[in-house]
Amino acid sequence: MRKIKHNKYKNTGIIFELLVRQIAIDTMNNKDSVATNIIKKHFGNKADLAKELRLYQSALKESFQSEYKASEFLNVILTERSKLNNVNLSKQKYNLIKDIKKHFVIENFFKHRVTAYKENASIYKLFEYNSGDNPKQYVECKSTLLEHLSGKSKTDEVISKVNEEYSKQPKEVRLLAWKLLVENFNDKYNTLSTKQRSILRQYINTADNSQNLKKFVVKECNNLSGLLGKINITDDVIKIKINEVIRLIDKIKSAKTITESQILSLLRYYELNKELKKVYK
Repeated sequence: MRKIKHNKYKNTGIIFELLVRQIAIDTMNNKDSVATNIIKKHFGNKADLAKELRLYQSALKESFQSEYKASEFLNVILTERSKLNNVNLSKQKYNLIKDIKKHFVIENFFKHRVTAYKENASIYKLFEYNSGDNPKQYVECKSTLLEHLSGKSKTDEVISKVNEEYSKQPKEVRLLAWKLLVENFNDKYNTLSTKQRSILRQYINTADNSQNLKKFVVKECNNLSGLLGKINITDDVIKIKINEVIRLIDKIKSAKTITESQILSLLRYYELNKELKKVYK
């Protein structure tokens, strides 16, 4: 029996997430993103690609209190997927990848970190499953998604409802919302120092929890610990607190993988360093 191989170049959920990530990167660099045009071109509401994307997103974002309900929901997802025209989907994915290759180095584009990679891969394999394929693999993929669907947090449930309401809004409202989102993003990160922006950009650009990201974070932790240690603090209480901060920085260095919360902590510690320098010159 044939074993289904996951192909991230054909995984609609992964491709869409990477395009959205590219928009975020370009926004941080204050430039127009070609990824926006690619999304508009290939994910129109009537395209089979857009329909498959909605199935991916539903399988990832919905939440159920029981495995039975999750199982029934997943069966509906698979039934809806079977109704899509595979020939049209193949053509649309081919043209999508062709456009991505025009503007990006394809290998680098697909190196970026993807959330819920295992779940995305499981969805792909279930969608690609045929009667001659390995049934054990099918069961394993379905089990992965059932665990995901029946174990999600309330936060994800709220996000899903917000996204659903957003999709129902008129085009003009959605465009305005997107404009406000970009403006708020720029306002939020406008006060970041050059060092903080560098850290954030490195985190966004680095694929997975790679060694490159780990080396970069360790280097920044060492640099930050040195900067904090050099500040001539006269208050004994503050000295104790700064030593505790340095200890927490060392914990980031020893972590096996770098998480978003650790990056945020690093940004906050650099902000602390900036404020301390104002007081203890």
